[in-house]
Amino acid sequence: MSRRAWALSSTKWTLGLVGMYVSPWGDSLSGLGAPVFAGTQLEEPLIDSVRTALSASVANHAPPVPEFAHLEARKHYLKWLGYMDERLQKRKPDFALRQEFLQTVWYESKRSGLEPSLVLGLIQVESNFRKFAVSSAGARGFMQVMPFWVRLLGDGDASKLFHMQTNLRFGCVILRHYLEIEQGQLGMALGRYNGSRGKAAYPDAVMAAQRSWKLES
Repeated sequence: MSRRAWALSSTKWTLGLVGMYVSPWGDSLSGLGAPVFAGTQLEEPLIDSVRTALSASVANHAPPVPEFAHLEARKHYLKWLGYMDERLQKRKPDFALRQEFLQTVWYESKRSGLEPSLVLGLIQVESNFRKFAVSSAGARGFMQVMPFWVRLLGDGDASKLFHMQTNLRFGCVILRHYLEIEQGQLGMALGRYNGSRGKAAYPDAVMAAQRSWKLES
């Protein structure tokens, strides 16, 4: 093969790889699973007290180990874990990774005062459970967190958003922040999370997905 032919072939392969991992909808593996919405949170000024509180909320990287006040709470968690494990099996075939992911979702959701079903619904819509999803706007990971958040609240290393717990921690803290700004109005908070505040398509999609991740009684 000539050098020119090799270069063209290499360029086509590279563009194909970029097309596979970056799309306007945050779909990191084209053709696998349903289309998803990319997270495009807008950078807004934060007063010092809010920045300090949010920075403290994302700073602790202790392993996500759920704690329970009583036996019934633990039984509820184990029931939830078993049900969600079965639901997630097709998307995440590896048992150990699936269990780690679900435990972290539970831990980070509860830590931020969110329902795990809401976080799972948001992940489904944002990235379709793809750890390395990257949107055309640069949002990263399971919860499609924009890199500017790491600059505002962390050390500026956006590559850390591909770390599972870091991504889930940032995503949950950001959503809780938006819920407080919107005084508990979930639809408006979800719109702000996606950068589409005031438009119904994204909140409706997340809340529809949330219903499918609620624990059946």
